Amino acid sequence: MTTKAFRIGVVNASSRLDPVRGQAIADWAARLWPAGEVELVMHPSLYEVHGHFGGDDATRAAAFVDWANDPDLDAVWFARGGYGACRIAEAVIPQLNEHARAKRYMGYSDAGTLLAALYKAGIGQVAHGPMAADGSRNDETGLRAVNWLRTGDASSLEGNLASDPRPAVAFNLTILNELVGTAVEPDLSGHVIMLEEVSEALYRVDRMMFHLTGQASIRKCAGIRMGRVSDVTENDPDFGMTAVEIARYWCERSGIAYLGEADIGHDRNNKVVPFGAR
Repeated sequence: MTTKAFRIGVVNASSRLDPVRGQAIADWAARLWPAGEVELVMHPSLYEVHGHFGGDDATRAAAFVDWANDPDLDAVWFARGGYGACRIAEAVIPQLNEHARAKRYMGYSDAGTLLAALYKAGIGQVAHGPMAADGSRNDETGLRAVNWLRTGDASSLEGNLASDPRPAVAFNLTILNELVGTAVEPDLSGHVIMLEEVSEALYRVDRMMFHLTGQASIRKCAGIRMGRVSDVTENDPDFGMTAVEIARYWCERSGIAYLGEADIGHDRNNKVVPFGAR
């Protein structure tokens, strides 16, 4: 008996993708699933270039809608992050059909804007987790992502989810900070919010936490967990607080519960956080 392949559409909504990296993604999948039980389907526009972006806004939006609406694809996996998803997020939602509503979607970093828009619209199952480019660099990271996309595999999930029944979301701090107050901000009342960050000075982390925790909508959440803040750029003089201490400080100031650390970040150990109730 021939087993039907699980077909994952790989799409780029953000910065340009180097074709060498794209080929590495395809080669990785061919090596791990030589019998074709998992197939990564690369969108034809994956290597488009428009200045900073992986194609102009219309091209990236059309590519996402193509793969989301495709009845022959089982899931959508973002190729990479960078910047650009916010330029298409609001426009793509009205174009999505019943096939889009049946899919799982995964990414993090800049892809968080599209995940937020999908979650707000109640379209599909979305999760903060490794992107396709991450998977091609590390088998364990890639398998964690693909296993969740295929089956919702519980072993792929961020560890705190097992003991906390409340709905959860995860975002890059910069992305969520920019989302609040926009048309694609989801209602996070009662949610555990997990945050991570990369390549920012700690004073900027502090400033973003001030703004984020000052929002009336965010103060309705169940609490905040701080994930890894990596590749921190230098403060001169030293800022004098760690990222966890910054999170605790602003949670206490704003009346939001600080719930501890989260096993997410811009690294190979980034765990999967499905949005909403499990």
